[in-house]
Formats: sequence, structure tokens, C-alpha cells
Amino acid sequence: MKENILAQAKELFSSLATIELQDRIELINLLRQELHKHSPFINEPVDCIQWVKAEEIEANDYNPNIVAPPEMELLKHSIESDGYTQPIVAWQDNGIYEVVDGFHRNRIGKENPDINKRILNYLPLAIINTDRLDRKDRIAATIRHNRARGKHAIQGMSNIVLELKRRNWSDKKISRELGMEPDEILRLCQITGLAEMFANREFSEAWEVEESNAINENDNLDTQSEDLDKNGTDISSLS
Repeated sequence: MKENILAQAKELFSSLATIELQDRIELINLLRQELHKHSPFINEPVDCIQWVKAEEIEANDYNPNIVAPPEMELLKHSIESDGYTQPIVAWQDNGIYEVVDGFHRNRIGKENPDINKRILNYLPLAIINTDRLDRKDRIAATIRHNRARGKHAIQGMSNIVLELKRRNWSDKKISRELGMEPDEILRLCQITGLAEMFANREFSEAWEVEESNAINENDNLDTQSEDLDKNGTDISSLS
């Protein structure tokens, strides 16, 4: 049975070479979608990789993951040498795909001329579940991908947590969806909260001088305290 099906499929696929490139890519995507419907892994996005034109893919505006230049160069080298071994994770809305994970794989595929030429200005996408398209869910999916690899920037994470709280996510839900401890959520909220509190505050030079003097006075007090033992005895001159 399976040998017959495979033989029929091979015969069918042999005719693909006669179709224009863009139509062939589109047809291959459709064939994958149809095959995906009959797959026991239908609930897994990676079971149905789609090749999508690069100009139809947009980076998200909330990714807190920062890749250092040496790591970015290594990622480029990896894609040059080994090809795309991981798809870009995205969600679709009105013909536009927004990156959920793979922000830098997306950049390299678009910006590196040799790689872009090799992949015909297309990028491999795994489309996330269509029932979770709310921005909160997309943000959470991005953070989960980043944290699973141990990569995220603190300030970016602080902004994300603050946004989710503004969208009425409780600390418990943030903890569950992003894999964070309660004290970590608190620290990130404090970081962003303090930044926002002073974001629009202007300080005069006089304030800065006063602050500097206050810091120096505190430093002097700390030094004097270190010279006293626990009974209040001056030990700075003892040898």
C-alpha cells in the first residue's frame, strides 16, 4: 500500500520541474499544507515549514534578545555553511508574517546578499497556532523561545513585563507563561518603574552638585564606621 502511494507521489512530483519557480514554490507550500492535514503531528508547527517571500516578513517591535557581533557573525557563518537548520517562527495576519522567534535569522536572510541569493529571497517559516494571535500571546511566545536558550536583555524583559501587566496579566500568569519566579517579576517591574518615574525629570547642575556632596558625606561616614569596632572603640590607629 505505502509503496504504491510513494510511487504515485514520485510520479506526481516529477512534473514540478516544469513549473515556473514562483508557482513551484507556492505549489510545494500547498502540498505541504495538504500533507500536514493528514499528519499525526498536525498540532506541531514545525511539521509544516513554508517558504515565504522575505518582503512579506516583518520583525516584531518587542524582542528583548540581543546578539553580540561575534555571535551574529557565527550565526551568519553557520547559515552560510550548514544552511537554514531552524525555521523562523512567525504568525500571519492579512498576508503579513510577524517574527515571533528567529529575529536574527530573519535579518541575515534579508541582509546578507549571498545567502539571500541562495534562498531566492525566501525564508523558511513555522507558523504558530492560529488560535493564539493576540499580541500578549505573541510576546509570551517570543520570551519563552528566548529564555529556553538563556538569551534575553534585562531592560527589554522589564519593558515586556510592564506591558503585560498593563494588559491585565497577573503576576501568576506572567510567571506561568514566561517561566519566571515571582521575585524576578518584582525586580523587573522595579527596574522599569524607576526608569519611568524619572524618565521626564530634568535635573539642574546644582542638584547634581548637591547629590555629589551627599554621596561624599555618606562615603566619609562609611569610612569612619569601618574604623570603629563593635563597641565603638577607634581601631584605626591600632597596630
